[in-house]
Amino acid sequence: MSPRGGGGRDSTRDGTRGGPEAREARDGHDVHDARKVRAAGTNGGDRARTLERLLATKEIVVSCGSGGVGKTTMAAALAAMAATHLGGKVLVLTVDPARRLANALGLERFGNTEVVVPPEAFAAGGVEPRGALWAAMLDTKQSWDDLVRRHAPDARTRDAILSNALYENISGRFVQSHDYIAMERLFEIHSSGTYDLIVVDTPPTRNAIDFLEAPERMGEFFSSRLLRWLTAPAKSRVLTVTSKPFYRVADSILGSQFLGDIAEFFSLFQTMAPGFVERSGAVKRLLTDRRTTFLVVSTLEAAPAREAEFFVRELDARGLHLGAVILNKVLPTYLRRTNLTPVARALCRDAAALAADPSVHGGDEPDQVARVLQEVGESFLNYQVVAKRESEQRDELAQIPDVVATAPYLEADVHDLAGLLRLGEQVWR
Repeated sequence: MSPRGGGGRDSTRDGTRGGPEAREARDGHDVHDARKVRAAGTNGGDRARTLERLLATKEIVVSCGSGGVGKTTMAAALAAMAATHLGGKVLVLTVDPARRLANALGLERFGNTEVVVPPEAFAAGGVEPRGALWAAMLDTKQSWDDLVRRHAPDARTRDAILSNALYENISGRFVQSHDYIAMERLFEIHSSGTYDLIVVDTPPTRNAIDFLEAPERMGEFFSSRLLRWLTAPAKSRVLTVTSKPFYRVADSILGSQFLGDIAEFFSLFQTMAPGFVERSGAVKRLLTDRRTTFLVVSTLEAAPAREAEFFVRELDARGLHLGAVILNKVLPTYLRRTNLTPVARALCRDAAALAADPSVHGGDEPDQVARVLQEVGESFLNYQVVAKRESEQRDELAQIPDVVATAPYLEADVHDLAGLLRLGEQVWR
């Protein structure tokens, strides 16, 4: 375990002991150079020029991007690198319904409760980490159950909500249910002070916008006219059924009993409304806090790149800190070397002459060898055009975040912790 920590923020990276209260108390004090780096970067001063430096000064890192760009893998890779090089306790938390993270971390399974990645997994990759890596994946139903148990005003209300016939559908399918509880879970874990760094893997980009908006929307719901109607006394609503066509239609389709069940459920649920509204505000403040940063992961293909640009604009509009853009599966830098261009052109132009040399064709048909040589040269020139375009796109994106990092195509898929660390090394410094 690293000398920097190991007991979460109770023995933090900046050397200050204490849980959430102590953390709040030291917000205004630069007790460590990392805190000074954070303040400078946030206020337009020196930027964190590497992902290593960026993650060293943050407590929450939210990884975003469109589907299929390696976002989940990159989040796990960065968490593994942080545990290895920065020390302390690092958690990677996935709220993406796709269950890919366990395989990459060498875990058979994991869920709502955090589990430690065994040291043997690091040892298999030839690494002795300074800290410890933990992993968890959001279980929506369990998280809602835990939330009700924590915030219900009394045992009777708690049991009534959990046993309500509508609760299972509400907690699993209600608009913003998954997104809100993900933010609630993140807030809960961070407030516990257990981890020095939390890396959050979000759903694909458009869904990640729902993830960001969920706390505010949940707060709005508990203040809405709809909820006031749903929780209106049964007698007053029965009277309005006879006088208002909408209620008459609803009653005829759904039935008075169903409407009554809805009213009962939301009446119970509204007892927790003040807590929901308060926590929604706290979660929103956490996202804009200087301890939180966002990473946008993308490839430079047209569709993912547009999604990345869209999300960068959305983060800026919300006043959220964009720490880095990570471009995955980028073509190798040698393709941009202009001194190789004449070689490729000569290969195309002189393919027939080269293929006529016995030392080149080796006894094979010279015309077939010439065709191969020409196609190799043309492919290089075509890839060179794409690599140049990628470089221009990278330069455009580099104007906004603190860090722009690139990861090349890998020879093999990442399927274990050693592979995650190899990927992480590509973007870390």
